[in-house]
Amino acid sequence: MEEPVQINPEPALDEIYTRLVRLVFRIEGVTYGNYAAQKKSRLAYNPANNTPLEYIARYSGTFIEDSETAFDRLHNNLEPYHLLPLFRSEENRPVIYLISDRAIPRAGRSNPWINLGLFILTVLSVITVGGLNALDTLDAGLFETIHKIFTAGWPYAVALLSILGVHEFGHNFAGKRHGLDVTLPYFIPFPLPPLGTMGAFINMRGIPKNRNALFDVGVSGPLAGLVTTLVVLWIGLKTSVISALPAYNPDALTGIQLEGNSILYLFMKFLAFGKLLPEPASYHSLNPFIYWITYLFTGQPIPAGGSDVTLNGIAFAGWCGLLVTSLNLIPAGQLDGGHVSYIILGRKWVRRIFPFVLAATVLLGFFWNGWWLWAVLIYFFGRTYAEPLDQVSPLSPKRRWLGILVFVVFLITFIPVPFNYY
Repeated sequence: MEEPVQINPEPALDEIYTRLVRLVFRIEGVTYGNYAAQKKSRLAYNPANNTPLEYIARYSGTFIEDSETAFDRLHNNLEPYHLLPLFRSEENRPVIYLISDRAIPRAGRSNPWINLGLFILTVLSVITVGGLNALDTLDAGLFETIHKIFTAGWPYAVALLSILGVHEFGHNFAGKRHGLDVTLPYFIPFPLPPLGTMGAFINMRGIPKNRNALFDVGVSGPLAGLVTTLVVLWIGLKTSVISALPAYNPDALTGIQLEGNSILYLFMKFLAFGKLLPEPASYHSLNPFIYWITYLFTGQPIPAGGSDVTLNGIAFAGWCGLLVTSLNLIPAGQLDGGHVSYIILGRKWVRRIFPFVLAATVLLGFFWNGWWLWAVLIYFFGRTYAEPLDQVSPLSPKRRWLGILVFVVFLITFIPVPFNYY
């Protein structure tokens, strides 16, 4: 590939930029990028989407002060010139790139009426699905049916949307705390079972300053949502009952749906009812420990004829919260787990574990075919990670411990077989 044309900027500007950099950096070498044209350099990458980005100047050397303080100082000094500093490490040596702040794509202003409209549609969608899931028959008139659906569906809707809302506002508050321009949540209506929604998201219209900021934005949503999930799930389980599961009939499709289990979900049911559920009629000559490991990861053998908790709407919303938390923490791409893994492990290691993440979703697809859709999404969208402006300043020790906690949360909330049928 042809090297980009190196064009020295105007001497006066060059002197200003270099003088500002020297305030925080002992310059050992300077390379000028394509200042006037639109050619892209292979040496700097857009932190918004990790695509190649042209730069004005590249400085190699060492910091005079700690990198975090240096970034703040240089960033503020360059702002009047519409420039952004990018702190990078190349061959274990710090490098500073100067780029135009116009080189970073800016999202347009959001319209809060869109957020409100989508939220209202999602409320209606979730109430409808929750009501239909709760009702056995719909043999009444139109208005009576609507009333029954609303009455049966609103507890589920309030519980689920509370979990999703707290999750997204966790991101929102963390972003604002770090000075980022973040939108209100966009809820996604999906008026079909099993959930009635495809979740929610926020747009981060800005780039986090450093690893600490990106980490805080990434973990705040799942952790805030998990706390709400546990409260909702506990209330739901304590107001649900245990029922007998129909015996398996090999000659007929009984249409029984069993929600999947995670380690945390099994534990919560044990706290609520004093035993592991679903309780099988027989362990089929298996050691109980082997049985539960097998059932957790494959959904087999089906505990037909045993007993399980019959979830009411609130309990099912709590279970959905566990599912949403675990899916968001998958260590890939722009998912919350992708942000955390990229910050903790670095670009090299997340690229190394990517094939294993992809292979795991493909293998799990043989037990629940929805994972194959996730495998496709991860393959196409799971290799692009958000990057902060300053990639040199390290993550704080407390956040590293919190990162380990987030990894544990992923393991105990992950549901290998979300739905099983017999």
